[in-house]
Amino acid sequence: MGIVPAGCAKSSVASGRARRYELDSNLAMDPRSTAPDPVRVGVLLAGGESRRMGRDKRELRLGGETLLRRNLAFLSGLFPVVGLSVRDAAQAPDDLPEGVVVVPDETPGSPMGGLAGVLAHFGQPVFALAADLIAPDQEAVTRVLGAYRDVDVSLPVAADHLEPLHAVYGQECLPHMRRLLAAGAHSLLDLFPLVRVARVPFADLTPFFNVNTPADWLEARRRVGDGDPAYVAAGVAGVSAGAPGSGRVARERGQPAVLAVVGRPDNGKTTLIERLIPELTARGLRVGAVKRVAKLEIDYPGKDSWRHAQAGADAYAVGSPGQVAFVERQTGEATLEDIVSRYFDGFDVVVCEGYRREAPDVVEIFRSGAGYESMVCEPGEPIALVTDADLAHPHRFGLDDTGALASFLVERLGLTPPGAPT
Repeated sequence: MGIVPAGCAKSSVASGRARRYELDSNLAMDPRSTAPDPVRVGVLLAGGESRRMGRDKRELRLGGETLLRRNLAFLSGLFPVVGLSVRDAAQAPDDLPEGVVVVPDETPGSPMGGLAGVLAHFGQPVFALAADLIAPDQEAVTRVLGAYRDVDVSLPVAADHLEPLHAVYGQECLPHMRRLLAAGAHSLLDLFPLVRVARVPFADLTPFFNVNTPADWLEARRRVGDGDPAYVAAGVAGVSAGAPGSGRVARERGQPAVLAVVGRPDNGKTTLIERLIPELTARGLRVGAVKRVAKLEIDYPGKDSWRHAQAGADAYAVGSPGQVAFVERQTGEATLEDIVSRYFDGFDVVVCEGYRREAPDVVEIFRSGAGYESMVCEPGEPIALVTDADLAHPHRFGLDDTGALASFLVERLGLTPPGAPT
């Protein structure tokens, strides 16, 4: 089953007079029939690592004020209680406005982990807002609050995109969040099929524009008329010389670009990577690949190398005229950054299957015939979408458009083959 477009609610009550919000798994009744459930707590979600921006997004300034303070002040004008969700207490600034409640993530690493923490702390519904929103809109918040009645989640939808970081979450979400997090599922999109969701339609994405990359920040400054674009580009840690106008943060010499190909099971991640690597190598690039697995098994009982390991070697290598493999015991999982820095020095690009939370750039593949109703990525997260479904994305490619995707990535990531002029 493919994604259901915003205009195709699963169920409704026919009435020419009733204004309806689209709901998952329940009837969407006239919102004027009952009063909205009260929401007294507004929470700013600020626990991200700003990997794609290259610096702390919360400290970016618009109109002389940081995004963090702008958005905390916005929430303070609407809610009697304001919280700040962070990875841990050490991430909270020392000079917070008086009265702001700091709540560490229950499970660090995702907005869902932060939301679980604030729901557990406050014990009541919360309105959650992303800390990197550039211009939060009171009318948009009011509409979302107005739809929160007899549901567990109320959130906007615009251009077929859900906005889960501009939404109300009720206490009924907490046990589902905890079960998902315990199972390793961190996307809020996995939560919505389990609870009652009111989808509030918006004409466009303007009220929800946020910044993830230097290119987004340039656009944010343009939208609010704040500063000279050339100065802004210089102030966001530099733009890659290999990709004029791309907004990419410059990499150190010899450091490869790192790209994750992600998607739900059976959507064709491996097949896409198999097709993408030859396209990149044909352009003169040196390409590496990383695959995340639950259990690593590359040796076999009885082999000499296996016997070396069984004898107690902490690391061993197997070499041949054309290949070499190196295996090392580890007490914990190596990070993607560790793997790339240790084994891929001198490569142009490393393509990963998985590692969505660690890779600086992500491409998602979504096949309509794979049986899923939603993507794995949050709105605005992937730099490109490969799909046969009717989904909106500024950089959308068909399942067989691998050549066009490769050309886009070369430009977007600032990839330059060895010996090419720069």
